[in-house]
Amino acid sequence: MFQLVHYIICMFICVEQKCGAVTYIQYIRIEYRVPEFGWTTQKVFLLLNFLVNGVRSIVFACRRSVQKISPEIFQHMLLDMPALAFFTTYALLVLLWAEIHGMAQGICTDGLRPVFCKINAVVYAVQIFLWLLVWWKPIAVIIALAKIFFAGVSLLIAVGFLLYGGRLFFMLQYFSAESYGRQKKLQEVGYALATCFICFLIRCVMICFNAFDKAADLDVLDHPVLNLVYYLLVEILPAAIVLYVLRTLPPKRGIKLYQPIN
Repeated sequence: MFQLVHYIICMFICVEQKCGAVTYIQYIRIEYRVPEFGWTTQKVFLLLNFLVNGVRSIVFACRRSVQKISPEIFQHMLLDMPALAFFTTYALLVLLWAEIHGMAQGICTDGLRPVFCKINAVVYAVQIFLWLLVWWKPIAVIIALAKIFFAGVSLLIAVGFLLYGGRLFFMLQYFSAESYGRQKKLQEVGYALATCFICFLIRCVMICFNAFDKAADLDVLDHPVLNLVYYLLVEILPAAIVLYVLRTLPPKRGIKLYQPIN
């Protein structure tokens, strides 16, 4: 049994590290192709994806040590931080799709990034407040409240994908009949949209179950198979599909889409 657990942990770490390596390689390729454009939305997305995969694999590899950390609030922080970074990463993808749709429609997108920053600031501020609350009074109601908040954050991202990803999908569908390449890109965006929406919805539902049922704990050493399946569904699968969709490098001279983040 111990060997099986060890094998599953090693497999999970390898998958996370490979996903992170692919993300970093793609970032380097884009940096080499268009270094003059600085920090674009796509580059920041890839770098955040790399950091999420790296931190998640480290936390999973050191799970025994993490579960022995005292006080317990630091365990919650170490387990929640990769999920928070994952939220920011895919909120950035929603922002990217919203900018693409807005630019294609001739709509001013200057207000999207401030809204993105404000939403992230509110989410992180509330999460820090909940951590402090759990530290001060670690009762079941407060712990459940913290988990329900994170379920709401996951639902927010799912709705964002449905709203802005759906708009981009239907816009591409309108122009897809002109060439095979556009039809293929439409299919890829559709796959990424459906996968991200379903995965964040699954995450929301599972966290809600976890909030009211301790037996449904999503971060336990005793059930590495369940951990592997859960994170494959809600993190690794959407990351792999989105990286495949974003595999195309920008043209060397750049286009309006690849503007630097001010």
